[in-house]
Amino acid sequence: MAKLTADKLEKYLAELKGWNTEGDFITKTFKFREFMDGIEFINEVAKIAEKLEHHPDIHVRYTTVKLALQSHDEGGITMRDIRLAKAIEESLKS
Repeated sequence: MAKLTADKLEKYLAELKGWNTEGDFITKTFKFREFMDGIEFINEVAKIAEKLEHHPDIHVRYTTVKLALQSHDEGGITMRDIRLAKAIEESLKS
């Protein structure tokens, strides 16, 4: 799967509230009231990632969870990353 062009990436990120680029990753930081709330979120993200067969980098710092998505085999951001970010956002709505 090819890396997204800057124009396409900008378009998709406009649809994903709070997601930004950091180098060759798209990232978002989530804040939770309690540590275990963040861990429950991570478990939900893990289920989504397994289903989509695409896994994020996950950084935990007490009540803050940062996700970083990149298609490592392509060396940048692809539609796989956008699909995963959208699926994560949808899971937050339910």
